[in-house]
Amino acid sequence: MGIILYLIMGGIIGWLAGLILGKDIPGGIIGNIIAGIIGAWLGGLLLGDLGPVIWDVAIIPALIGALIFVFVLSLILGSMNKGRKRA
Repeated sequence: MGIILYLIMGGIIGWLAGLILGKDIPGGIIGNIIAGIIGAWLGGLLLGDLGPVIWDVAIIPALIGALIFVFVLSLILGSMNKGRKRA
């Protein structure tokens, strides 16, 4: 049951990060889950267990990590799309 809850939390965190930044995460719900999980890992490395913890996920670091990940991902994908339009 723990892995399902972790996937749900990853999806919610990834969705919130995309919503806050106003960016679409490629891949739909799977992309949101991946962004949330990577964001939780990244935020955990940067900030540790700061703030409330739900289902073994520290919410504030996970959201900050997901925001960073989605922002960097949108920069990379944006530059790739610009390169295709020029060609």
